[in-house]
Amino acid sequence: MDPLSYLFSLEHFGIKFGLENITAIVERLGRPDRTFKSVHVAGTNGKGSVTAMVDAALRAAGHRTARYTSPHLTDLSERFVIGGRPVAHDTLVCAVATVRDVVESLRFDGTLGVQPTFFEVTTAAAFELFRRAEVEIAVLEVGLGGRLDATNIVSPFVTAITSIALDHQLYLGSTLAEIAFEKAGIIKAGVPVVVGPVDPESLGVIARVANERGAALIRATPADAAPFTLGLYGDHQRANAGVAVRVLEQLTARGVGVPSDAVARGLADPEWPGRLDQRRLPDGRELLLDAAHNPAGAAALATYLTAESQRRPLVFAAMRDKDIDGMFRILLPAIGAAVMTRASNPRSADPGMLADSARRIAPALPIAIEPSSTDALAAVWRMSPRIVVAGSIFLLGDVMRQLGLHSY
Repeated sequence: MDPLSYLFSLEHFGIKFGLENITAIVERLGRPDRTFKSVHVAGTNGKGSVTAMVDAALRAAGHRTARYTSPHLTDLSERFVIGGRPVAHDTLVCAVATVRDVVESLRFDGTLGVQPTFFEVTTAAAFELFRRAEVEIAVLEVGLGGRLDATNIVSPFVTAITSIALDHQLYLGSTLAEIAFEKAGIIKAGVPVVVGPVDPESLGVIARVANERGAALIRATPADAAPFTLGLYGDHQRANAGVAVRVLEQLTARGVGVPSDAVARGLADPEWPGRLDQRRLPDGRELLLDAAHNPAGAAALATYLTAESQRRPLVFAAMRDKDIDGMFRILLPAIGAAVMTRASNPRSADPGMLADSARRIAPALPIAIEPSSTDALAAVWRMSPRIVVAGSIFLLGDVMRQLGLHSY
């Protein structure tokens, strides 16, 4: 089996929390995660945007950087960005092959009792890629939660928690305090943690963990980004940019210099596709792509759409475990019509169920059902030359591939 086929075969193992597998793998690899400095970013929403901004600012300051994010839109290589560009296919295949060989040796000698997950192997591959590229500093986005996420084996220079909201309750807990505790698991002894705007209960949980671990807690607000022009659309990006600014200040204080002009360039051009991402097709049609996948993300998208003079029709798909009703209550008043469809992911919710929910919440809104994203796109293009696609990053990837749109 070729290395990438092996990697994708691991997806059926699903999500598994715990650091035992990833620790065994990186130990056998010789701890590639210790060959570069790192910034570790958690949060319900905004962590990818902050990762992109910090990475761009570090590059603008002349540092050799990498970033690790998930999931990807159209190609696996998007998860592994070195020097501002996704890694080459052959380079990625080679790194995954190395990790696969290590996993096989660990399985053979009994060190690993079970197969690792897709995310555990991609995380190990990221560390190996960054070591081989002689990266100076990497910005790492938590996959899910924080405390037991595979990325949490690193010893970062700075950590950040961008936001706390209800999402992934099946894995992280049903209250904001429980979710905050999982995110706060990335806080390390003596390592400063930058915290974005969060509710008082969540802040109390994070502050308690920071105090127990002797980690300075630095609050970030949208005002911290006030002097800068942002390249990412949406009022909510001010809060994310504030976190990025504070992270960069902490890095400078710890010897990784990022002057203000580099901060400005990083915030102005972070290259983070699929987040209020405006695209124009050659024939003049426009689509807005946004990976709003929970109520907080839907609120940011709705705020942006409400400011427009005409309501766009929406193509929507979401995973079954999401708070669909919560998203619809916020998002549907900001659109002109909706076509429910299914993303190319086995966890995608049934479009009929989505339509039933939407009709219950917004009975006057025109709602249609199309079984595929191709048919859904055709339906909304008949309604308007300006559309929005949202609800799942997997749907965005499907649409981008169909239309020949590139993420970089």
